[in-house]
Parts: sequence; C-alpha cells; structure tokens
Amino acid sequence: MAECFFVSDLHGNLERFQKLFDSIMRTPPRALFIGGDILPFGFGATTHPAMDHDNSVIDYLAREFGNLRRALSSRYPRVFIILGNDDPRLFEEDLRAGAEGGLWEYVHNSRADLGEFSVYGYSFIPPSPFLLKDWERYDVSRFVDPGCVSPEEGYRSTPGGGKKERYRTIERDLQELAQDDDLARAILLFHSPPYQTKLDRTALDGKMIDHVPLDLHTGSIAIQKFIEKRQPLLTLHGHIHESTRLTGSWRDKIGRTHMFNAAHDGPELALVRFDPDDLDNACRELL
Repeated sequence: MAECFFVSDLHGNLERFQKLFDSIMRTPPRALFIGGDILPFGFGATTHPAMDHDNSVIDYLAREFGNLRRALSSRYPRVFIILGNDDPRLFEEDLRAGAEGGLWEYVHNSRADLGEFSVYGYSFIPPSPFLLKDWERYDVSRFVDPGCVSPEEGYRSTPGGGKKERYRTIERDLQELAQDDDLARAILLFHSPPYQTKLDRTALDGKMIDHVPLDLHTGSIAIQKFIEKRQPLLTLHGHIHESTRLTGSWRDKIGRTHMFNAAHDGPELALVRFDPDDLDNACRELL
C-alpha cells in the first residue's frame, strides 16, 4: 500500500498546518490520519487570527483541504479525523458537515474501510485534571487518579454528561466499537495512548497530591488491555506531548501491534510516515 501520514495535537498552530499541507502537496499520501486536538489550547485561545474560535477553525480547515482537493484531484488523500480532549464538542457538527462535503471522514466511534484495511476512530481519554469534559470517560471503573477531575464534573460545550457518565467506560465503548471484528488488518485512531507504554509518560516526576505521588503514566488502561487482547495491526495516538522527549521513542509495541505517537512538545510539526504493509520502516519527521 502507498505511504500514509499521521499527525496529532496541532492545537490550531497555523505554521504546523501549513507544513502539513505543503508535505501533502509535495508527496500526496494514500491517507492522512489526524488524531485530535486540532483546535487552539483552551476554549477561547488563539495562536493566529485565522485560527481562533470566533472565526471558526473548521472553516479554515475546510477551505485549505478544499484547496488541496482541487489541486490534487485524483491524488487527494483519504483524510480520517477525530477530535481530542482540548477540542470542544460543539465543533463536531462542523466536522460532520465537512465529511458530508467529502473533505474528510469523521471516524469517532465508527469504522471505515481503506482498501484491505479497516479504520476505527475513538476520541475519549480517561479522567484528567482538565475541566473541559466533552471527551472524557471513566476508564475501566469509576476510579479517578489523584489530581484529576471526574467526567461528571467540570464543564461541557454541548448538553450531556450527568447520570449517563456514571455508567460509561472506555472499556465498554471499545467492546461495542470493535464487536467481534477481525482486527489483524485494522488501524485504530485514538487520541489517548495506552497505559504504561513509551507513549504515555508525563513530566510529573516528584509531584504529589495530598502526599500521594502522581502516576507518571496517564494513558488508558482500557486501551492497553484492548490492544493486548485484540492485537490490531496498528494504533495511532497523541495527547501526551512530552512523552517522546522523556522516553526517547515515538513508537512502541504490544505483542504484534505497532503503536505510534504524533504528539510533540516542540514548535515543529511531528509528521509520522508509514506504510501499513511495512510498519517496521515507519519514520517520524520534525518539520
């Protein structure tokens, strides 16, 4: 299969998006995967006049992807996209509108086909210290780590939450998403990384809450167990920006499953290039 691109956690940075668009124009991939946190940090934050919430980030992306589609014609890639925990869910309808227009495929909690491969998307992360709870779920139980805020608390940009959140877990969602599907040729686009891997290491060394040391790994136990049990071909992750710097690796494996991280805590765009038929030779570029 032809080369694919993977990016995540661009957080409304116009320079990163422009580098992505330039890379696509130079060498159009077969598919582009965008792993969430595409909007600026914070509900009203902005890093560029073209990328603030008032001017509609999604309008900017729709315009630029539309320009790419016109320029590339038949070489325009399949674009699979999800939102992340910093992306207010109120923009989900805008993403769905872009999907209806053929600019991208919004794959949260759904499946798509990519030739002989299947693609699944999932946005939710375990409980975090952050207050926007649109994309948070309990992980495998109602336990919340010290310093984190329950998904039932915080605030949401759209109606939801409440009693329903007490009974939903990432573990249950993944069971319902994958059903009994054969995942041997599956690519799963997550926002959260799996727990206790090279992809979920945070910079919490020496920090404590009420004399309790904070866990240095903040990924999802449910995603970790799902990968261990179901062994998909490839999983794509973001969310923890500093993990690659701290562990020295942007990739890891659980059994036969390859796992890649495209989050980055520097100013550059982290672009992961991979061929699903040759994952050992995947590479990550800082542009």
